[in-house]
Amino acid sequence: MRTRHTFRLPPDLAGQLAEYADRKRVSQALVVETALSSFLSPDNSERMEAALGRRLDRLTRQLERLERHVTISNEALALFVRFWLTATPPLPDTVQSAAQAKGRERYEGFIEALGRRLAKGQSLAQEVSSDIEPRGRQGEKSSPV
Repeated sequence: MRTRHTFRLPPDLAGQLAEYADRKRVSQALVVETALSSFLSPDNSERMEAALGRRLDRLTRQLERLERHVTISNEALALFVRFWLTATPPLPDTVQSAAQAKGRERYEGFIEALGRRLAKGQSLAQEVSSDIEPRGRQGEKSSPV
């Protein structure tokens, strides 16, 4: 048995209700009943909270991966710069222009190689992870506990 209710809606909301019901080809009463049911459902807020929690967890994992990639990139760059600065002797003035020309040529080769690598979808972080994981697993197996 259904209970009859009479209520008034603002004209713009009444228009939206009528338009939605026409578009979905259902009665306005069914739209109002479904909306009230959804609004008053006790688990509605729990479902929304769970969905929000899942989204936040996904964002947290993505942020952690991004942080790891940035850390790897920073460490790789710092290691390279340190190695280069300690291992490269200063050049005499007589060969400076030839060295600069060779440097430009090497830089162009580097940019081309970087472009090819990025086009393939490879990343240093993936390469480092794949290099480290097998060693880490071997170390875990051989370490006494």
